[in-house]
Amino acid sequence: MKDQARLRCGYARSIAECGGIAVPLFPLPGSGPAVLARLDGIIFSGGDDPDTTAFGEPVHPSANLIDPVRQTFELELLDALECSYPEMPVLGICLGMQMLGLHAGGRLDQHLPDRLQTADQHRDGSVHDVTGTRFTGRVHSHHIQALDHPGRLTVVGEAPDGVIEAVESTERKFLLGVQWHPERSDDPRTGMAVFQSLLDACRAGDSS
Repeated sequence: MKDQARLRCGYARSIAECGGIAVPLFPLPGSGPAVLARLDGIIFSGGDDPDTTAFGEPVHPSANLIDPVRQTFELELLDALECSYPEMPVLGICLGMQMLGLHAGGRLDQHLPDRLQTADQHRDGSVHDVTGTRFTGRVHSHHIQALDHPGRLTVVGEAPDGVIEAVESTERKFLLGVQWHPERSDDPRTGMAVFQSLLDACRAGDSS
């Protein structure tokens, strides 16, 4: 374990701009259910690459794996959300979307350059279009992996080259994953609107 947790401040600023309060969670396995009992909603943030051996797939040689303690903790949270907190709004960003998809039985393309000539359009803060039933706009993109199959989730946004960019659940009131970074996207349709939708879902839950 690296014994440190890093989280960019952009997530908290975006939540604050929408009128919410962001509380960072430390990856402490065993604390997940107790943590969720005190939250109105949850964001699974970006990061390095998931260890796919936990999902029955070998790890690509180019993968830069996240801290295993973080992965254990996030899978614990996802299990608890599925079993005990079906009403809690959930947002996954970049790695967070990939974890949502893997937990839902999906499959990960672990190295886009192996099959995609346009892979560079998804790296290093590149800006590209996204279209779909839920999103249309320009996004800030920084990833080398992406969902190849969404599992039980539904695809609601794609890049022009077919990369899955947004997924949601039909089994929960609000579970959304976006492959881009809305906290860095200048287009309000794919930037602040993502966080606003999470906050709106949280407030709707409070009033129900």
